[in-house]
Amino acid sequence: MRVAVLADTHLRRGIDGLSARARQLIEAADVVLHAGDVTSRSTLDSLAEVAPLHAVLGNNDVELVGLLPVARVVELADVRVAMIHDSGPRAGRAARLRRQFPTADVVVFGHSHIPWNEEGLDGQLLFNPGSPTQRRAQPVHTVGELELVDGTVAASRIVTV
Repeated sequence: MRVAVLADTHLRRGIDGLSARARQLIEAADVVLHAGDVTSRSTLDSLAEVAPLHAVLGNNDVELVGLLPVARVVELADVRVAMIHDSGPRAGRAARLRRQFPTADVVVFGHSHIPWNEEGLDGQLLFNPGSPTQRRAQPVHTVGELELVDGTVAASRIVTV
């Protein structure tokens, strides 16, 4: 299963503000995960039209309060994927996320706009796709891609868009 992973899109009017490469990755995905700061119902609906969508509430998602959960766990290809927008400070992140999501194989998060693809505690993958629209201090815009096969993460990568 191919999973497109987004966070911090900060788009107001659908996904037209994404680069052609970002839209291509989303369109090729079997499912899309969005780790918050979608910012509009229009963008949420546009993503859901492309592929099945799972999203969580970000700190800038005031329009989506009551519609999206703060955190969630979904099972995709027998892989348990937890999602939250703000994972907290880097120091202690791996232990904190392991405590918060003890059964998750992968924890997807956003908020910092800093791409992150590293193993946490006990083999738990910690994955932040960065942002496809707001680099902040990062050199490039990014999205994430996961390949999930029979209960395993076959590949995880940050893709420049």
